[in-house]
Amino acid sequence: MSDLKQASRRKASFGATMKAVFWSFFGVRKRKDYESDAAGLNPVHVVIAGILGALIFIAILLTIVKLVVAK
Repeated sequence: MSDLKQASRRKASFGATMKAVFWSFFGVRKRKDYESDAAGLNPVHVVIAGILGALIFIAILLTIVKLVVAK
């Protein structure tokens, strides 16, 4: 349990977490960046950023489909 508390107190900002999640969705990450993210990102922020990223991705796909089907 103390490991979870320590992990949730990591100092990386939510913006840095969003950037890391964006690059992971895109599939482009350097090993050095991945290792620093694994050591510094707050896991709660990662989950929230992943859900937000998935919702944004779905919204973009739905918009593209509506634009294509409307024509």
